[in-house]
Amino acid sequence: MTVVSIFKLALFFTLTSTLVTISLQQEQPLLLNSAEQDSVYQVLSSINSATNWRTLFPDDLCSYPPHGVVCDYFTDPTTKNVTVHVTELSFGYVSDFTPNPSCSPNSTFSPLLFTSFKHLRKLFFYQCFTQTQAFVPVIPTTFGSSLEELVFINNPAFVGPLSGITGNFTSLRRLVLSGNGIHGAIPNAIGDLANIEEITLSRNKLSGKVSVNLCKLKKLKILDLSGNGFHGNVPSSVGNLTHLLKLDLSSNGFSGKIPESLSNLQALDFLDLSFNRFGNFGVPLFLAAMPRLKEVHLSGNLLGGEIPEIWGNLGGILGVGFSNMGLVGEIPASMGLHLRNLCYLGLDNNKLNGKVPEEFGFLEFVNEINLENNNLSGKLPFSANFTAKVGEKLRLKGNPELCVDEKLSHRESVGELKKCSKPDIPNPVLFIGVSHSGLLSSSSSFLVLLLFWGLWILLA
Repeated sequence: MTVVSIFKLALFFTLTSTLVTISLQQEQPLLLNSAEQDSVYQVLSSINSATNWRTLFPDDLCSYPPHGVVCDYFTDPTTKNVTVHVTELSFGYVSDFTPNPSCSPNSTFSPLLFTSFKHLRKLFFYQCFTQTQAFVPVIPTTFGSSLEELVFINNPAFVGPLSGITGNFTSLRRLVLSGNGIHGAIPNAIGDLANIEEITLSRNKLSGKVSVNLCKLKKLKILDLSGNGFHGNVPSSVGNLTHLLKLDLSSNGFSGKIPESLSNLQALDFLDLSFNRFGNFGVPLFLAAMPRLKEVHLSGNLLGGEIPEIWGNLGGILGVGFSNMGLVGEIPASMGLHLRNLCYLGLDNNKLNGKVPEEFGFLEFVNEINLENNNLSGKLPFSANFTAKVGEKLRLKGNPELCVDEKLSHRESVGELKKCSKPDIPNPVLFIGVSHSGLLSSSSSFLVLLLFWGLWILLA
C-alpha cells in the first residue's frame, strides 16, 4: 500500500469519525442545566405544594415540560456554544385551551423567579394568590433585561407598591397587573419603558395623581388605569401617545376638564372616561375629529349641556355611553342618521326632552337602547319588528310623557309606557234625508204648517 493510499484512508476515517460525532451531537438533545431544572421544581411547588412535580415530570423539563413552561435555545456569540434555558413561566389554570399548572389557595411567591431565570421573557400568574398574602418582591437590578411580558391577573392577595415591581425591564412590551392588591402611586420609572406596548393596571388600589411623564412611550397602544383611586387632572401628555388604540381611565376620581390633547389620538378606537368627576364643560367637541372611534363612554360625569352635533364623521362607532351626565335638550336626529353601525346607545338618567328620533328605528345592528329616566315625550316611533328585535334591552321607563301605539302596547319592552290617546274628532251630525230632493220636501212641509198656523190666528 502506497503512502498516498494510506493518507487517503486516514483522511476518510477522520472525516467519517467527525461526521458521526456531529451526527450524535445533533441527535443528542440539549438538556436544561440541573440548577435551573431544580429551580423550576421549587417554583412549581410554591404555587401548588400538593402536587409532586418531580414525580409527575421526572425528565428534562425542556424536553417534556408541563404546560406553561417554555424553553428556547441560545448561542453564545463568542464560543458558539448552544444552551437551553427557560423563557416562559405561566401559572394558574385559565381554560382547557391554556391548562397551566393550577394554583392552590396557599400559593406563595418564590424569590427564585427573579434570580434563577435570567433568560425569562414571560411571567404569568392567573388567580394564584387569592388567600395567603403574597408580597410584591424587590426585584434585583440584574434581572429583567430579557423580560417582555409581566402578567398578574386576579390575584387579590398579591399586595405591595407598584414601585417594587418595575425593575430593569428595558425589553418589556406588556405590563398587565389587573385585579390585584397593588397600591401606591405610579412610579416615574414607568415612563422609561420605551418598548412598552400595553400598560394595564386596572382594578387595583392605586392612588394619587398621574404625574408620570408619558412622552417616551411612543409604542404604547393600550393604557388602562380603570378601577383605581387616581385623582386630579388627566395629564395632557396622554395626547402624545399617538399610537394608542385603547384609553380606559374609568372608575377613578379624575376631575377638571377632559384634555383637548386627546384629539391627537387619531388611531384611538376605544375611549372610556366614565365614572370620574370631570367638570361641567359639556361633551367634548373634539370627538368629532376622531374618526376611528368605535366606542366612547363618558357616563357618570356631570358634563352637562346638550348632545352636540358631532356625529358626521363617526360612522364607525359601535357603542355610545352617555348615561347620567346631566344632559339636556333634545336627542339629535343626526345620531340615528350617521351612526349606522351602532350596537349600543345609553342615554339614560339625563334630562333629555322632546321626541325619540324616528331615525333610531332604522339602526340595523342595534341590540340595546337605554333611554330610561328622562323627560321624553310623544309617540314612540319604532315598528313592531324593531321592538321585537331589541326586545327587553329597549329600556324606556321613567319617561311619563312618552307613549306607545296600541298595537305595540303588548310588547314587554314597552309595556310600561302609556298608550297614546286617539286625537279628538267631532262626532258627525246625523241628517235625515240629506239628498237635494229630501231638503225640498222638508221645506215644503214647513211652509204648509206655517200657512195653517197663520189662518188659525186670523179665524180665532
